[in-house]
Amino acid sequence: MIEAELKARIHAPEAVMRLLDERATGRVEVYRDTYYDRPDGSLEKAGQELRVRTVHGVDETRTVLTYKGAAVDEQSGSKPEHETRVEDADQTHAILRGLGHVEVIAFEKRCRNYEFQAHGRQMLATLVRVPELDGTFLEVETLVDEDDVPAALDDIREVLADLGIGSEDLTRETYTGAVAAQRG
Repeated sequence: MIEAELKARIHAPEAVMRLLDERATGRVEVYRDTYYDRPDGSLEKAGQELRVRTVHGVDETRTVLTYKGAAVDEQSGSKPEHETRVEDADQTHAILRGLGHVEVIAFEKRCRNYEFQAHGRQMLATLVRVPELDGTFLEVETLVDEDDVPAALDDIREVLADLGIGSEDLTRETYTGAVAAQRG
């Protein structure tokens, strides 16, 4: 499946949160993301990502291993995504290191997730704050087959418009890149 996704910088986060609260109940979670690559950086060069994410929620803590392939839509950066829950975060990190991968960057994301139906699709909207970065971001995504990506992105744009977010607010900047730049 492809994660059809658009990300925007939010200028009025409280207003957007109120509108999202009308659609669904927000779920507050803190993500601890660690990104890995091969020592030669070949995953990043190919536009691929390998991540271990530990999610701390109100009721549970869970860890997922994610591989994202190269973007299938250059404008949005939408990528094929393969994700699975893992039992033990420490062992997952050890396995990746044992296979020769190196940690590239780790950081925290403070998220408020909303799951809802829009335009006949299951959507996930996530308000994101990264403590090391200025501002609030909104990601809206849905999982689709590759041939459905353009239509899904149009539907996501409509959701964003309903939230008062225009195309001028969209960004392709990655959190990994922004955090790395911030750290110098």
